[in-house]
Amino acid sequence: MSKVLLVIQREYLARVKKKSFLIATILTPLIFPAIMGVFVWIAVQEKDSQSLRIIEVLDETDLFFMESSEQYAFTSSVEEVEEGKKMVQDGERYGFLHIPKLDLKSPEGIQFYGVENPSPSLMGYLEGALKRKIEDQKLYAQGIDPKVLKELRTDVSVQSITLGEQGEEKINNANVNYAIGFLSGILIYIFIFVYGNQIMQGVIEEKSTRIVEILVSSLKPFQLMMGKIMGIGAVGLTQFLIWVVLIGTLSTVVMGVLGMQMPQQQAMELANPEFAQATPDSGEVTEILQVISGIDFVTLVLCFIVYFLGGYLLYGALFAAIGSAVDAPADAQQFMFPITIPLIVAYMGLFVFILQDPTSTTSFWLSVVPLTSPIAMMGRISYGVPFWELALSMGLLVAGFLSTTWLAGKIYRIGILMHGTKPTYKILWKWIKASQ
Repeated sequence: MSKVLLVIQREYLARVKKKSFLIATILTPLIFPAIMGVFVWIAVQEKDSQSLRIIEVLDETDLFFMESSEQYAFTSSVEEVEEGKKMVQDGERYGFLHIPKLDLKSPEGIQFYGVENPSPSLMGYLEGALKRKIEDQKLYAQGIDPKVLKELRTDVSVQSITLGEQGEEKINNANVNYAIGFLSGILIYIFIFVYGNQIMQGVIEEKSTRIVEILVSSLKPFQLMMGKIMGIGAVGLTQFLIWVVLIGTLSTVVMGVLGMQMPQQQAMELANPEFAQATPDSGEVTEILQVISGIDFVTLVLCFIVYFLGGYLLYGALFAAIGSAVDAPADAQQFMFPITIPLIVAYMGLFVFILQDPTSTTSFWLSVVPLTSPIAMMGRISYGVPFWELALSMGLLVAGFLSTTWLAGKIYRIGILMHGTKPTYKILWKWIKASQ
């Protein structure tokens, strides 16, 4: 065990001391908010500097009046289609909208002319405006005032509340749960790929430089493999915990600067009505903050750590086995395919099944099968998972990790000392049987 700890220490310190690790760990929590901030700033600048675009309209039905917006202005000064086209070609108008005489039951033939391809937002604006006006004309034809109908329409918001076993009530929001499940699942997917590949690259590098031959003279190949896997896993866990601290600190500072409240403060207001009266109700934002304040982030982070470590150790052993069997990264591609398929299945299942219906049968099986559970279960946890399902999933994940480690260890023992051999699946199977 002491030898394994030495390998873990070596792998851990060798990577943590690198400048690339420090830069990536510190800058990553800042990169994405910075990029989003730049995009928002550019969008605002473009909107402010963008000139008003004038669109000529020829309405042969005399039924439609197009209202102008901040970005588009509509005029009607031509009587012929060719006149409108010429105004566009001469640069006098940004576009030309032709509305021919049409049947309101089947409105066809409306055309937009421009010297450049129109944006989806413009086409959506035109189609939406014309759709509403055609509907209004149909209502008038039936003797119904559209204004009366609009007054009858009412927006309804249904608040989702989950009842606990003791009768306690917890406010939920599907959008918040979706976001948490999405981010958690994607992070697990990225971590497994990134750190799994680091294991494979490290093993290939040591094997090609013959360093491994020196190492195995003082410890067993299996001890070397486990030390490398656990050492790199500790690096990933350290990086994740630093990100949690940095993101939490930055969020607190930014919210404080902007005069916003943290979920803990919102929870205090909910518990003290007198204090809440001093703060105006912010509608949907308040509900979202209530949902966030009710999330058990401690359990969420602990489950993330468990599934990160379990998924990483499960796949890390397989990546190490591949690295030991080949002499160059190019040779590893044929063996990567079977490993990536379960990860891709879990990734696609996260969007198709889990985030859409976390309680479905497919979601359940994806979250308990060890090869897919690290990603799938993290997508379900924010929605609430029964304890027995969580325990079953974690138990099977541990069993899966032990199985892949046992299998990878058999390949690693022989493959790590083999050079100049182009391995195939048949050869790998012989190595597994030979080391029994």
